[in-house]
Amino acid sequence: MSSIKIYYTSVSGSREVKQRQEEVTRILDIYQIKYELIDISVSLKVLQEMRMKVSTPKALPPQIFNGQEYCGDFEMFHKAKENKEILKFLKME
Repeated sequence: MSSIKIYYTSVSGSREVKQRQEEVTRILDIYQIKYELIDISVSLKVLQEMRMKVSTPKALPPQIFNGQEYCGDFEMFHKAKENKEILKFLKME
């Protein structure tokens, strides 16, 4: 049972952020991997929590975790997808 968590935002003025979030969820759906979405736009506390967990003060969504273990950001996810290593990236192997 996976505990994949994706920090995302439901409110973004950035087309790039929206597209990246959609790509992550689309790929996980294709792999039939269950995930939990955590919306950073609901409170500053959630945004700060995400940034603290990734140790990057200006981190943008999406940020991906398996439980409490950080998997990576969109760039790392995209690279794993291109290399057909999604399960390895998600620490599910």
